[in-house]
Amino acid sequence: MRRIIRLGQRLLVFGLGILTVWLIVFVFFDFADRWLPWLIAVGFTYALAAYVILPRAVRIGLRILQRHRVPSYTITGDGLPGDPVNLALFGTMEQLRAAYATTGWAEADRLNLVSTWRMVQAFVLNRPYPTAPFSTLFLFGRGQDVGFQKAIGDSPRKRHHVRFWGLQLDRVEEKLDTPAFWGEAPRPSESETVLWVGAATKDTGFSLTRLTFQITHATDADTNAERDFIISELESHQVIENVRSHAPGERLAIGRVNRYVTDGEISVAKLVAK
Repeated sequence: MRRIIRLGQRLLVFGLGILTVWLIVFVFFDFADRWLPWLIAVGFTYALAAYVILPRAVRIGLRILQRHRVPSYTITGDGLPGDPVNLALFGTMEQLRAAYATTGWAEADRLNLVSTWRMVQAFVLNRPYPTAPFSTLFLFGRGQDVGFQKAIGDSPRKRHHVRFWGLQLDRVEEKLDTPAFWGEAPRPSESETVLWVGAATKDTGFSLTRLTFQITHATDADTNAERDFIISELESHQVIENVRSHAPGERLAIGRVNRYVTDGEISVAKLVAK
C-alpha cells in the first residue's frame, strides 16, 4: 500500500512539473511575446518563473512528498530547502558575539534596503564589504537571530559564513531527534544561556538556485568541511570546549540536502566565558 501511495505522489509531482513548464512556456511567455519585444519578454518570463511560479510549484511538490521527518535543513523565504543545520553552541548572545570577535569574524548587518543596495554594489563592483547582510533563512518558524562571516580575500563574493537561531534550554531537553525540537519557538532574550543552532556554508562566487534559477551566491557543496573549519577556528582561539557530534534526524546517513553534500552530523560545543 505504501508503494502505491508513494507512486501516486510521484506521479502527482511529475504532473505538477509538466503543468508548470506548460504555464511558463506556452501561457506566460506566449502572452508576453505577443505584447513585448522578444528580449524583454524573455526577461519578464524568467522573473515570473524564477521568483513566483517555480518557488510555489516546488513548495506544493514538497508538501505532496512530505514524510513527516525531522528537518535537517533551514527553509528559504520561498519555503524551499536551504542550508543544512550543522553546528550548535551553548551560551549567551554576548558569549557568541565575543567568540566570533575573538576569531576575527564580523557580525552581518541586518538585511534592509540600505544594506541590500550596498551589497549589490559591492557584489557587482567586487568591492570589500566585511559586514555584508545575509538573506533570511528560517528555522523554528523564524528568520536567523544573528550571523557571522569571514571574508576570503577582498571579494564580497567569497566568504565563510554561519547563521544562528537561539533555542531556550527547556526545549533542548526534548532532544535533537524529535519533531518537537524542530517546531516553532520564540526568539530568546539576549541575556539567556541558550542553544545556538547554526547553519554554516562557504560562499564561492555567483550562481543561480537549482530549482528556481534565482540569482544568489554560489556555495561550496561540502558543508561538512565548512562545519569542521568553523569548529577548528573556535577551538584554536579557545572560545569553545566539550566538542562532540550529534545526528539531527532519523534518516540521515551520507546524503544530499538541496545541492549540498552532508553527513547529517551537528557539531555541538559549549562557549567559554571570557
